[in-house]
Amino acid sequence: MNVLDLVIFLPLLAAALLVVPGIGARWVWVAATTADLALTGIMWAGYRGGIGYETRLRWIPSVGAGYHVGVDGLSLPLIAMSALLFLLCAVYSWRETARPRAYAALFLFLQTVSIGLFAALDLLLFFVFFDLSIVGMYFVIVGWGHGDRARSALKFFLYTFLGSLVLLLGFIGLWLGGGTFDMVELIARPPAIPAVVLLAVGIGFAVKTPTVPVHTWLPPAHTDAPAAGSAILAGVLLKMGTYGFARIAMPMLPTAWQDYAWVIIVVGVVSVLYGALVALAQENLKRLIAYTSVNHMGYIVLAVGAAGLVSGAAQAREVAVSGAVTQMVSHGLVTGALFLLTGVLWDRAGSYEIGRFGGIAGTAPVFTTMMAIASFASLGLPGLSGFIAEFQIFTGVIGAGAVVAGALSIVGILITAALFLRMLHRVFLGAPGELRVSDVRPFEVAAVAPLLALSLVIGIAPRWLLDLVEPAATAIVSLVSR
Repeated sequence: MNVLDLVIFLPLLAAALLVVPGIGARWVWVAATTADLALTGIMWAGYRGGIGYETRLRWIPSVGAGYHVGVDGLSLPLIAMSALLFLLCAVYSWRETARPRAYAALFLFLQTVSIGLFAALDLLLFFVFFDLSIVGMYFVIVGWGHGDRARSALKFFLYTFLGSLVLLLGFIGLWLGGGTFDMVELIARPPAIPAVVLLAVGIGFAVKTPTVPVHTWLPPAHTDAPAAGSAILAGVLLKMGTYGFARIAMPMLPTAWQDYAWVIIVVGVVSVLYGALVALAQENLKRLIAYTSVNHMGYIVLAVGAAGLVSGAAQAREVAVSGAVTQMVSHGLVTGALFLLTGVLWDRAGSYEIGRFGGIAGTAPVFTTMMAIASFASLGLPGLSGFIAEFQIFTGVIGAGAVVAGALSIVGILITAALFLRMLHRVFLGAPGELRVSDVRPFEVAAVAPLLALSLVIGIAPRWLLDLVEPAATAIVSLVSR
């Protein structure tokens, strides 16, 4: 067992430990996630390019499926972001009193399946982790959510489970064409299969991302989930769809991806504009942030679609893919912080309704400052991670030849800026509202501040991240250009 296997399964071992009576769930949860993040840091420091920390074991040899995991410049940043976010959710949930043992066990289980998915180099193994993430999040929403949580959890499960079944059909199509489920072999020798396989794979990943029009499960799931559940759903689980596009659909189906690149670009542009416009109309803060996720995921879909425009400059397409990966990391950090901060409103006032708040800056200055930084990062203000990601995406998309699509998507930034500034004005400034909010507590600061600090670090000095991502982006573009 190498360090990657330990990073994947340590949280699951900790979850199993929680069945022992008398063991403090909070301490086990924080200790396990801290150790997992430390091991991920060691793995990052020791990574030397290519596929690192690889493990390959026989599983179902009759269909060419095995336990095959490894990391590269595409998966390692997402694994590190996931490990950090799970740790900070554990810190944020320190005072959770409703069945804390089961709550911690579910999040530890989700951590294993999330990191396992990003490390998977076998389609069947990827699918197992993909499906298990749906089960884990369903129980988080239905067990610890609020509002109409049962209906929201059921809608989330049915939508995403149906998407996963369509995805499985696509994976079977890849197996029929290539004779194996091993991703490395399928990428090296992409099978000659009909474009309908891309449709199946694309639908499965589009539901998980989610893109318009298969996004309608997302707002109710976020609104009724607990704060930590929303942070993981937006910060980690949504990336499974966009990661799947870059890891599986693009390099394994290069011809079909080129043929339908403009369809993917249009879906991305529609998601960008629709997500921003609908978010602008929301009176529920959590639904507002949920719709901004549709907007931000649209930028990623736009970027990976532009990578299929082989008539465009290769360097521009590489910049677009690099921006897409950076956006995955940035969105995980920033939107995770936003959802944890909305949990403060629910904890203090039991409401997310924007019209019932006002003048929070006078009673909760630290909370206001943190929410302002997170909002500015989400709208792409220079100096924060969102700007680095979106600048690369726009530069790459326009340079690849999708000038109109890039120009239309820039309008999404204007709308996003308007909706966040409007929210900050109504909720935090002006006269006091109906509901009062006290300032953040130390454990809440400890959970959110590292996410905002890392967004600032990436925004000011992104080279350490881009040095890891850019070789992977170059490799993806070369593969999809075949």
